[in-house]
Amino acid sequence: MAIYNSIGKQYAKTRVPDRRIVNQLIDLLDLPQGSAIADIGAGTGNYSYALANQGFWVKAIEPSVVMQQQAIAHPQLQWFTGHAENLPLGDRSVDGAISTLAIHHFTNLPKAFQEMHRVVKDGAIVLLTFDIRDASKIWLYDYFPFLWESGIQFLTLNEQIDLIHQNTKRQIESIPFLLPEDLSDLFTAAAWKRPEMYLNSDVRSGISAFALANQNLVEQGVNLLEKDLSNGSWENKYGEIKKLTELDIGYRFIRGVIDK
Repeated sequence: MAIYNSIGKQYAKTRVPDRRIVNQLIDLLDLPQGSAIADIGAGTGNYSYALANQGFWVKAIEPSVVMQQQAIAHPQLQWFTGHAENLPLGDRSVDGAISTLAIHHFTNLPKAFQEMHRVVKDGAIVLLTFDIRDASKIWLYDYFPFLWESGIQFLTLNEQIDLIHQNTKRQIESIPFLLPEDLSDLFTAAAWKRPEMYLNSDVRSGISAFALANQNLVEQGVNLLEKDLSNGSWENKYGEIKKLTELDIGYRFIRGVIDK
């Protein structure tokens, strides 16, 4: 909570829900409209609001009041202040649950997964997570090596899957999410084809790995990137990436369902 109370003040400006992520969440939840969904670690409620707009009743759980204050009100969206490890919801009180790019901030993953399983009836638990070791390093890590270093400190995908299974006894599947070239939700690697975006301080402030990093290292990377973009060096070294329309950078959906 303290982290996002300090770094999350402009979060909603650049973390706009992407329609393809919304559609994938809905597909993986596989629930009828009118179902109740818990959004755990909801942040500013970007995906909570998007799901509410699609006819779901959403219970958004977020510890940071600063993040909650940026939310857009919706009649089918209800906010709760709380942590993933102690969800303020009753047993079997929702039909499904999501958590998008949040579990790496949870302090006790086994307990968080136990809590998700406790509050969900018979529906799916759907996570958007990452394991950057599952993909090739891209140019971003050459300018900002601390992004790679922080990323590989988190659990591997197999470790995440094992932990969910151990604590929920659910069947788990992993679905690759290739990042399109025009993502509206500007998380860490979202602008892989738009290097100039990382020169924007608003974009960086919406990415926790930037906001929490040594700002001298961030400034060094920004200055080098700006120089290389202006003199053509970036284009010479990495321009081939602009021929792609999507890229696997290690992002994955994980879906946990009850074995019936």
